[in-house]
Amino acid sequence: MAKVENRKAVGEKKSGESWPYRDLYIYLLKGRLREDDEGVFGDAFLGNWVEEDSSFLFFSTPSEKAISLLLKSRPDLELMDDYQFTYEQWQGGGLDRIEVENFVIAPPWVEIYPGKEAIKIILDPGVVFGNGLHPTTRDCLKALMCAYRMMPFSRVLDIGTGTGVLALAAAFLGAERVLAADLNPLCVKTTIENVRLNDLGKIIVVVEEPAEALADEPADLVIANIHYEVIQSLLKRRIFRDNDRLILSGLMRSQAREVRARLQENHLRVLREWDHEMTWFTMLVEFG
Repeated sequence: MAKVENRKAVGEKKSGESWPYRDLYIYLLKGRLREDDEGVFGDAFLGNWVEEDSSFLFFSTPSEKAISLLLKSRPDLELMDDYQFTYEQWQGGGLDRIEVENFVIAPPWVEIYPGKEAIKIILDPGVVFGNGLHPTTRDCLKALMCAYRMMPFSRVLDIGTGTGVLALAAAFLGAERVLAADLNPLCVKTTIENVRLNDLGKIIVVVEEPAEALADEPADLVIANIHYEVIQSLLKRRIFRDNDRLILSGLMRSQAREVRARLQENHLRVLREWDHEMTWFTMLVEFG
């Protein structure tokens, strides 16, 4: 499985700029872009979020002219809508330092001086969700630390990596190899940049792959903070071995109940569970 090549940072920080994201201008197109289409967009282009047969194009300045040029060259594409948000609105809050367990997570434009025992993670989420604010991300970080304290892990598979924050955390906890996978090209680009920012390129490999293609990937810890249907598929497809562990998250209450039943069928047991206001559930699970 080939490693995805590093590319230009999503929303790369400009020289002398302390806050690289302010306003976001988003254009929803019906149809999918090719990578060579992005050449007409210029420096204001931040990324393309692909959702089924739609493309959400993110810019830091109004970009109607660039969109018009694109549509002339690609008549099969259609502009459906456009939006404007502040970056804080898009990410659900301002980006400053976030502390969870021993982890201190901060974007590259925020200077922090963590204590001696803290694990510093540099995280630029770009326009991808996954800045560490969501309760499932925070609970997955708690589960990672719990798993590490019980028994260190060597090979980690992070399915639906998003910004790569959980893959980065696993690497900083001593994993020798981390495979970070996402089906969305923009998530892959964002994770690659965060791997570079943390100098973890020798440990973390980033791939653009669906979860189904990775069901048999060797790993003694699998992280799946992802859609319920993908977790169901993973539990059906994966062959578990003694002491294999999983962190399952992104589950609502009824979904968590169904997953617990499936775990028993697969001889998996819940070692510990976290919930956020009885709405979002995260489980640390072991086979054997």
